Amino acid sequence: MFNLLACKLFDHLCRNAARQRMMASTVAGASVLDAGIHTAGSLAAGIGLARLCLGDLADVVIVPADSATFASPNAIFVQTDHPIGAGLACQYAGWPVATDDFFAMGSGPMRAARGREPMLVDLQLIETADQVVGVLESDKMLTTSAVGLIAKDCGVPAANVQIAIAPSTSIAGSVQVVARSIETALHKLHALEFDVRSVVSATGHAPLPPPARPSDTVTGIGRTNDAILYGATVTLWVDHDDDAVNAVANAVPSSHSSDHGRPFAEIFKAYDYDFYKVDPFLFSPAVIAIHNLRSGRTFRAGSIETSILLRSFQS
Repeated sequence: MFNLLACKLFDHLCRNAARQRMMASTVAGASVLDAGIHTAGSLAAGIGLARLCLGDLADVVIVPADSATFASPNAIFVQTDHPIGAGLACQYAGWPVATDDFFAMGSGPMRAARGREPMLVDLQLIETADQVVGVLESDKMLTTSAVGLIAKDCGVPAANVQIAIAPSTSIAGSVQVVARSIETALHKLHALEFDVRSVVSATGHAPLPPPARPSDTVTGIGRTNDAILYGATVTLWVDHDDDAVNAVANAVPSSHSSDHGRPFAEIFKAYDYDFYKVDPFLFSPAVIAIHNLRSGRTFRAGSIETSILLRSFQS
């Protein structure tokens, strides 16, 4: 189901590529949608990429934000009634697509077709698909070897691979990364051994930072991560016991991490630009609100860190 829905959206985006300043082409037989490498991309392209990441199981819109609080006049708002499928089966960047001449973190429903991540196995989110759709964050165009790897791991011919790609420094790349607020909260809850299958619906709100200059990948990654770590608010509607919710609520926000408190670009540099050295508990929203449908109680934790957003977005 995940890839089927995303394939329909991918085809629609390809038909309207020029209108959204994207470029549709093929690489080694795979369909590729360039949203920011050899073309400018756009806000609409970013929303399209975000929806692809989410398996087209969520709505993504740009909304006004209070600049005094969020250091940006715009924010990305995401809403879904299929949070586990959209966020964990599809959007989570859990696949390092690596070959001799290419590397990017892979998102989108193609991960469910590959089915190798322990989280997907644990939550029974694996599917068989005839066509697969993925989103890659990279400033380099997809290569023949990368297409071959994706096709092989997903069990489909290269002609049935559909990939959208954009760098973090592009408009579209910024939008699709900032649209990950819900996914970070769900992944954190799963890591805390909370039953995420009890999450019924979700919304996420995170400020949209200005893009970094082209080729300044570290600043681009830093600003988009800071938008979530220090500026995102995620609201979840769950059906669970109050004790179980209360046991994890305070640990969900990024402030629970020992790496919290500095712009992400500084943290990244301190760890020699190795994501795997950063405390994994840092990757979560600034604020969490959990409405328990079973009891009518709401649990809140975390806070927006305006001063850090200002340092990051104005650097």
